[in-house]
Amino acid sequence: MTTGTGSPSGGPVLVRRATADDAAELARVAAITFPLACPPSTTEQAKADFIATRLSEHAFAGYLSAPDHIVLIAETVGPGAQAVGYTMLITGEPADADVRAAVTARPTVELSKVYVLPEHHGGGAAAALMDASAAAARETGAVSLWLGVNDENARANRFYEKHGFRIVGVKKFRLGEVDEDDFVRERVL
Repeated sequence: MTTGTGSPSGGPVLVRRATADDAAELARVAAITFPLACPPSTTEQAKADFIATRLSEHAFAGYLSAPDHIVLIAETVGPGAQAVGYTMLITGEPADADVRAAVTARPTVELSKVYVLPEHHGGGAAAALMDASAAAARETGAVSLWLGVNDENARANRFYEKHGFRIVGVKKFRLGEVDEDDFVRERVL
């Protein structure tokens, strides 16, 4: 478990490994945060379809039970505690050929998802999640983390740059009927 501040007012958050009981709360946060990371050209239908198929409570139940997935959740501390963000890590060799060619430090772990509710942006929850994710990756024996991030997502790219992720390549990410351009970023642990 990791603690940190998580809201602009500096309220504390706790980062812990998510359990099966967290699937509904993770899906709630994902439905709010995923659209924020999409390029402006992404259709509402594409966003809704992705949320329904890849970020639903059922999907999270599968991620939480998969042995190669680690899901971390950031929650406010105290009465009425609620989830404010999450990360998902996937262990093992990258499946995408472009990623395999770009990422040089092995073994590696994919940082598949990093999302924080907008009212908690800038408050430290994302940094606490990032620190906990790096620690979780190290615990698997990984020497690097990699991620894909849309090339138009300036806020996310600044955050990843600040946290030591450098651009090492590019890949495609299918969203609806469109292949989006993603930077492949790598951070040596």
